[in-house]
This record gives sequence, structure tokens and C-alpha cells, in this order.
Amino acid sequence: MSSFPAPARAMVDAMQAAAADDPVRAVAFAGAPGANSHRAALEMVRDCLPLPCFSFEDAIDAVKAGRAGAAAIPIENSQNGRVADIHFLLPESGLKIVAEHFLRINHALMALGPGPFEAAYSHPQALGQSRRFLRERGIVPLSYADTAGAAAHVAERGAPDLAAIAPPLAADLYGLRIVEHDVEDAADNTTRFLLLARDPLPPAAIGEPAVTTFVFEVKNVPAALYKALGGFATNGVNMTKLESYQSGASFSATMFYADIIGAPGDAAVDRALEELAFHCKELRMLGTYPQERARG
Repeated sequence: MSSFPAPARAMVDAMQAAAADDPVRAVAFAGAPGANSHRAALEMVRDCLPLPCFSFEDAIDAVKAGRAGAAAIPIENSQNGRVADIHFLLPESGLKIVAEHFLRINHALMALGPGPFEAAYSHPQALGQSRRFLRERGIVPLSYADTAGAAAHVAERGAPDLAAIAPPLAADLYGLRIVEHDVEDAADNTTRFLLLARDPLPPAAIGEPAVTTFVFEVKNVPAALYKALGGFATNGVNMTKLESYQSGASFSATMFYADIIGAPGDAAVDRALEELAFHCKELRMLGTYPQERARG
């Protein structure tokens, strides 16, 4: 799928052609050139060939089809929570997490002119991260597929009362004027990215400390979650994330997404996971990878 605005298409075509010539080095990301995911791909794999894709699904499909060696996907933001759809897409993708990266996010308000502005386009995450800024100025938030694509869209529309919230690089790429820098509501605005690949990291490449990510569904019995998680406490395994989400329209099957510190092969981790599996209808391992930032 390719629905990039006209100002982005030449860059997208050139980057896609370069990636096609050397797909092993390609790192797929969702968004137009200049998006935060573009930055994350370059920081996670320094010598990669960034491969812009229109959506998260397209980026994941590029890896599954062999058009890219990996994909850089945002999973959660410190200010606006988890990224929509990722908890569903990741387990079903069949890909493995091989790295994490924490990216400091700076947004800018950009447009063709100085304003005033009736509306601003951006990805829903960026709009949520700039909610107070927009409300105070009476600017209507309008959702777009990605931040840099929103900047290209504003350039294509040519309307002086429309703006975009995007990384500052997008203004340079699409000929927009930065009206205001640092429009995110929190000074420490950070997004955690995951690097996905077809194959898991070999144990020797992981090192310590490691993070292991998995999803599970407990059996439908009283206190099942309490029992399932008890093994992590009794074995001294630190669980740093536990989130629930609904699977299916019946609202009767709750899935849980979890991160722990440690790796399979560690005796304590193995005992905790064995106890978890006993109380689960489903347990799916998504990857073990080096911890980039210590969990407090």
C-alpha cells in the first residue's frame, strides 16, 4: 500500500529502491521520511537503509516478505501510553523482538505561513502528546497516518490556516516554516521503540541484563491471574510491565502483555515461566533482547 502525499513520493521512491537493492540492510518503518520512526530506525541500526511504509502493517509485512531485515515499531509513549494496534499486531506477526530503543520526542508546529491556524494534522499519538498546546490555542486536532506524512499533506494542501505537528526535520524536507518548537506538553516526552526481525537473537548476542516480552491468556478460573503471576514473585523475577487488552468481540478473553527482566535459560526465569504456563490457556514468547534502559 502506498498513499503518501505528493511532496513525499520522490523521497519514498528513492528510499524504497535503495532498500530493494539490499533488503538485508533495510529497516522498515511506518511513516513518511522525517517521521520519528525514521529517526528510530537510523539510531537502532546505524548503517541501515530506512524503508518507509504507509502503516505498521506494511512495515511488518515488509519484514515477513523479506523486503526488509527488520522493522522499527513504536510500542509506547511516556506521556500518551501505548501505541494503538501494536499489542494486536505484534503477537500475530510471527516476528521476534531483537532490540529496544528509547527516543526523546520533540514536536514542532509547522505550516506554510505564520498562522493563525484553524487545525493541525498529525498522528494521534503526537496529537495526544500536544493536547494542552492545541487546546490553549484553539487549534482543532486532525488525525493523519504519521507525523511527517502530516507535514507533507499540509504542504500539498497549500492552505495557510492548516498546520502540522511533526519532527523539525519534516519542515526542512517538505518546505514548511516552523512556527513554534517543542510543542509537546511534557519536557521528558519519550517513545519506546522495538526492533522486529524474522529470527530471534541467539542467546550469546543478548548479554545481561536482558528483557523478555510475552503475551498470555489465563484460564477462566477464580484468582487465575494472581496464581499465574505468583511464580515471578517467589522466584525473584522483576516484571516491569503488565498490560491487559481484549481479544475478540465477546470481551470474555483478556490477553496480557508483559515484560520481565531476565532470559529463558536462567533458572529463576524458567521456573516462573513454567508456573505461568500451568495457569494459562495461551503463552506466546515475543522475544528476548538487551535492556537499553534500566527500569527503576
